[in-house]
Amino acid sequence: MVPTDRSELVVRAREWLADDPDEQTRNELEGLLTSTSPDAVADLADRFSGTLQFGTAGLRGALGAGPNRMNRVVVIKAAAGLANYLLATGAQGPVVIGYDARYNSDVFAQDTAEVMTGAGLEALVMPRSLPTPVLAYAVKALGASAGVMVTASHNPPQDNGYKVYLGDGSQIVPPADAEIAKRIAAIDRAGSVRRGAPGRTISEDLVDSYLDTVVGLLAEGGARDLTTVYTPLHGVGGDLVQLAMKFAGFPEPLVVKEQERPDPDFPTVAFPNPEEPGAMDRAMALAGKKRVDLVIANDPDADRCAAAIADGKKWRMLTGDEVGALLATHLIRKGVTGTYAASIVSSSLVGKVAEAAGQTYVETLTGFKWISRAPGIAFGYEEALGYCVDPQHVRDKDGISALLLLCELAASLKAEGRRLVDLLDEIAVEHGLHATSQLSVRLEDPAQITAAMQRLRERPVTALAGSAVQQIDDLAAGEGGLPPTDGIRYHLAGGSRVIVRPSGTEPKIKCYLEVVQPVADTSSLPTARRDADIALGALKVDIRAALGV
Repeated sequence: MVPTDRSELVVRAREWLADDPDEQTRNELEGLLTSTSPDAVADLADRFSGTLQFGTAGLRGALGAGPNRMNRVVVIKAAAGLANYLLATGAQGPVVIGYDARYNSDVFAQDTAEVMTGAGLEALVMPRSLPTPVLAYAVKALGASAGVMVTASHNPPQDNGYKVYLGDGSQIVPPADAEIAKRIAAIDRAGSVRRGAPGRTISEDLVDSYLDTVVGLLAEGGARDLTTVYTPLHGVGGDLVQLAMKFAGFPEPLVVKEQERPDPDFPTVAFPNPEEPGAMDRAMALAGKKRVDLVIANDPDADRCAAAIADGKKWRMLTGDEVGALLATHLIRKGVTGTYAASIVSSSLVGKVAEAAGQTYVETLTGFKWISRAPGIAFGYEEALGYCVDPQHVRDKDGISALLLLCELAASLKAEGRRLVDLLDEIAVEHGLHATSQLSVRLEDPAQITAAMQRLRERPVTALAGSAVQQIDDLAAGEGGLPPTDGIRYHLAGGSRVIVRPSGTEPKIKCYLEVVQPVADTSSLPTARRDADIALGALKVDIRAALGV
């Protein structure tokens, strides 16, 4: 319930203080209570304006005191709700708990372990701050009933989060998320939650086993002559990536020194996401000074992989869709069979690559909680730099194994006198040039987002970028063969399309654009790229106008 006046707000805050085991957040809240400044009053109101909602992404939010922030009270209740769910469903096996290097990640992990043991469950805690894919690996390798990863992935430094996996190694989906949330809501006070022993620390042998597994994805005796620049963007992937490349036989990468060690402040980037403009500037600048073949990067918890290639005298980022097509092609040529999957907002190119090779292709809703559950999955990806290349062991996106396979591909092409861009051109000639882009519209008022989506439904768009709309799928109605989700998909001539949906994590409407241009041969690629860029620009103008924002 949202406090309606100052006196009610103070009562709520005092109740919170009495339940908070953390001195830092208690002092923070006391400071707000004693301040009379308008900013302090507004901040206090926001902290008690609601509760962080537990959903299919677990929890994620800004650190601080109050139910609308990430803190020990919220985490203890979340852990207790998860423990009660596991007991109620008769889940077997330990709960594995991992954490990254963000502020309070280790504290939240320890609280979780003590809540699990207090509930009578076995808690296994990672030996140190480690990447998210190592936790996902541990869930399956150790036969766990659940896994918890304390991370906010590539969010800003003031955030932290709480990601939950069940025993199949995948992130939670409905109805488990709602059942866990219901049990969290039933817990009145964190102080009433029984706490036990700190759990057992997992041996470093598990990390060694993970490294052996990802290195084992590469062909023995394959090409390894590849010079690279690497950055972990102040995250926890650096040590493991360098070890994995060493064990695989690649030359030691040149590491961006200012970003090599974990740092929860992320001091050299405005936003610690390799997709964001400027995040890869230091890595590409270093590559420009050295003669290297490839720039590679992870996000802070190393579940995503980014890459950049030389483009004349400059370096350019590969899109997530380009890396997805490269990895799918590489795995198919390595003989990996099964289902190739991608989220609905990703390029349709991987589907054509898979189907041409006689492999099954499926589209899923956004997020690896859905991608990883594709029946018979062999490879899955999403355009936001996430790749699942070994679902047998890691049923989630893994930026380390994807990075190794991309290096293997680049090295094998180099041995043939070719580059990644040459393979992208080859794929474009065979399947058509697939150019993708995004339009994000920030609307702070949620009612504006709802109104814009309603406008699209009430006034069907008949043409975009001069091309007639051939079909409209209202994804909320389950059209298009997917479970219902708030979104609209427009099909245009030649396989081009636009998908519009509200963001699940930010106050935005996101539009995913794809233009498909036929390509006769390599010489016609420059014209196809120019035409595709023009079409993408026109699509952005037209879909923004249709949204009415």
